[in-house]
Amino acid sequence: MARTNSYGRLRRLELLAAHLKQDGFCTIKDLAELHLVSKRTIARDLQLMRDQGLPIDADRGRGGGVRLDRNWGVGRLNLSYTEAVDLLISIAVAEQMNSPIFLANLGSIKRQLVASFAPDKRNRVERIKSRILIGATASTTVQGTIAPSGNRVIQTLHQSFLNQNSILIRYQDEGGRTTTREIEAHYLLLNYPVWYVLAFDHFRAAPRTFRCDRIVEADTSTTRFQLLPKDSFKQTFEGYGLENLKAALSRAE
Repeated sequence: MARTNSYGRLRRLELLAAHLKQDGFCTIKDLAELHLVSKRTIARDLQLMRDQGLPIDADRGRGGGVRLDRNWGVGRLNLSYTEAVDLLISIAVAEQMNSPIFLANLGSIKRQLVASFAPDKRNRVERIKSRILIGATASTTVQGTIAPSGNRVIQTLHQSFLNQNSILIRYQDEGGRTTTREIEAHYLLLNYPVWYVLAFDHFRAAPRTFRCDRIVEADTSTTRFQLLPKDSFKQTFEGYGLENLKAALSRAE
């Protein structure tokens, strides 16, 4: 337990330095809420960072905040496994979209990220990448109906997708009706800029497609699932305006 707590604090110190460098000015209260710890814990962390030589200034009094000298670097980039996976998947999405901008150095970045994984984790990352599909750009009509998703929903969907855990969701359909479902997030599909989750729906006992921005609530479970083949989801496109993405699945198989 002590080792876990020590790692957690070291990771929090890295994130604190990066946050202060990026935002320039933060209150201790804001930092405590961001990192889910007490204000006293943040104050101790900041003092430890000062002891290590980081130029952190503080304003006294109500509303006072802390800042890191803008001319000070935060040191070497250190990503957690999940962060590295997210970055690698983002690179893969950019490559699949054939974007001509900012792709020149992605190959080098990707090789360095892949090299940072142990062989078994490299295979896991490749399997995760194969579950992300890129289709055509969404119509202007669909783009006009996009609703912002809550951070908690996004994080829950993200973790359940990576870990293959089923999730309980409240889903609002096109007509505004809300239902509760238990789904397994097998594949993610980008019809830019709209994301869809191709899932097995226990409520319907069949594969279904859900627009991610229409998931209003999500709670993960400990139940794990086995992946269905991509071909199982072809029929779910009909009625969702996704018929043009059948070709994308055929290319991905």
